[in-house]
Amino acid sequence: MGAAAGLKADCEALLSRFQEMDSVRFEDFTDLWRSMKFGTIFCGRMRNLEKNAFTKEALALAWRYFLPPYTFQIRVCALYLLYGLYNTQLCQPKQKIRVAVKDWDEILKFQQDLINAQHFDAAYIFRKLRLDRAFHFTAMPTLLSYRMKKKIQRPEVTEDFKDPSDHVMKLITSDVLEEMLNVHDHYQRMKHIISADRSNPDKALSLIKDDFFDNIKNIVLEHQQWHKDRKNLSLKLKAKDGEEKSEGNSQQSERSERAESLAKIKSRAFSVFVEASKSRRHRQVKLDSSDSDSASSQGQTKATRKRINKETLKPAGGKMSSRNRGDMQNVHTEDKSLSLSMPVITEEEEENESFSET
Repeated sequence: MGAAAGLKADCEALLSRFQEMDSVRFEDFTDLWRSMKFGTIFCGRMRNLEKNAFTKEALALAWRYFLPPYTFQIRVCALYLLYGLYNTQLCQPKQKIRVAVKDWDEILKFQQDLINAQHFDAAYIFRKLRLDRAFHFTAMPTLLSYRMKKKIQRPEVTEDFKDPSDHVMKLITSDVLEEMLNVHDHYQRMKHIISADRSNPDKALSLIKDDFFDNIKNIVLEHQQWHKDRKNLSLKLKAKDGEEKSEGNSQQSERSERAESLAKIKSRAFSVFVEASKSRRHRQVKLDSSDSDSASSQGQTKATRKRINKETLKPAGGKMSSRNRGDMQNVHTEDKSLSLSMPVITEEEEENESFSET
């Protein structure tokens, strides 16, 4: 189901772009075929059964647009599409285009319209398909089988490609206009024959205006021109909508690019910071800890010295007792022990530590 939907979307994209070209030439179709790389639609790793089924589905889908109620231009494009798909398929033997007998008269009529309108390239493509025996004539458009649903689901008609229903053109065709012209000329001749004065027919016989046919013809031509202008206007509006969408997408892409560039600048700004090496960090921590320990120990020794000095001081000219001398010696030994307990880092040790860490 997904493959069918994608195939239909690709075919409709090709048909819509050909419709915008406002042409029925085969060379324009070939340029569009190459630009869209439509010839690679059968490329891919598929088994023979899958390849045959996919080719049948593609040909049946293109054949659907070759029949009414689609416009003349869409039908010509569908004919070119059938020719391209049939000749680029990879099946051996080639899969043929399924044609119901009831549709063949309509196809022959379309071929005659191509010749009358001097679209000889399209007429040649159709004749080439017939000579290559690309058509497989069947009784029904689809293959019938046992236990099949009674009501076959009809394919949906794409409104953009559909030939708009014009009741005026259905009522007044070119054949009808030609017949009206013949009747009007015969009526004018009969008036001259019946009247006594053939050069000047009797006014009582003039039941309709002399310019009756010319007025009808002008009205029909104006209606055709109005219908054509209306169709071109709708195509222009679609083209403008497509341009606006493309401009909106470009603006969104520019905004996204700006946002990405700003995000990159911010990430660079926040990611740049200086990190100290491991040896430096450890050295700073050790030195800071040693400095704090030494400062606290020095403060304690100074406080003890002051306290002891106050207690042991005597009047001038006095001598220290043996007890005071012992206390002083103990204080000196404590000072020495405190000073020895402080970590001392020499230059050689610093170099050895940095070398071992690196």
